[in-house]
This record gives sequence, structure tokens and C-alpha cells, in this order.
Amino acid sequence: MSETPVEKQSSGQEVPAKAAPKAKPPKPEDKPFPEFIDTLFLPAVAKQLAEHDITADRLERVDGQRPVVGGECPMVVGELPGGRRFWVCFSKADINSAKVIALADAGSEPTLLESFLIDEKRMSLPLLVSRLLQRLNGQKWLGGN
Repeated sequence: MSETPVEKQSSGQEVPAKAAPKAKPPKPEDKPFPEFIDTLFLPAVAKQLAEHDITADRLERVDGQRPVVGGECPMVVGELPGGRRFWVCFSKADINSAKVIALADAGSEPTLLESFLIDEKRMSLPLLVSRLLQRLNGQKWLGGN
């Protein structure tokens, strides 16, 4: 038979001790950058693209030269059917760091970096995925719109 832990109050009365609060699991966004991108973000983007009947020809995290202006940075590179490409570049390996996006149609190179999610205080997986898909949809890359 197990006993319930007890605490003594200053009056000397015994009362049941409060159970220690359960530790909250870490938020997905608190995972290390490579793990967050590889195990959560890329699969979520692929799933959303599949809902538009699109399978990316390339969708990966790389460290490489930022399009247009150069400079080494961590980024997500995607290529959609028909040769359309996008880059989501992070200023450092942190999803809360400054981000830019570059887009290029088939047969062309990107010529412009656009700020991406600049007004958001805290990034989340759903926010990153939805804004990327929203931006691709704005290019009319996701089908009938």
C-alpha cells in the first residue's frame, strides 16, 4: 500500500503534498535548427504541396551562397515541377533569425531578395509553412488561382 506524501503546515496539520507539475514537452520550434527543418518543416511543406497535387523535385536544407547578393547562410531550397525554384534564407541557423525569400521561374536566376516574415516576433511551424505556401501561391505556382 503506497502512502500519499504529506506536508506539515505551520499549524502542525498534515495536508497532502502537491504533486510536482509535469514537465511540458519542448515546443517543436525549440528543436535545433537542422532537426526542426529536416524533420518538421520540410515534411510539412511537402505535405502542403501534395494537397495541391505537387511533388517537389527538390526540397532540402543546405548551407550555401545566398542568391542574388551572395554570402554563406543556412537555407531551404525548393524546386517545383517546371523548373520553378525558391530559396528561404536564414541569417543564422535559428528559425527566429531574419529571413529573406528568393524566387525564380524556369530558365532564369533570382534577381530579388524579399524580406520574409519580418513582423513576426516568434516563429512557429504552422506560420512558416503557411506563409511559404501563401508566397508560392501568390506567384501562381500552386495551380488554379
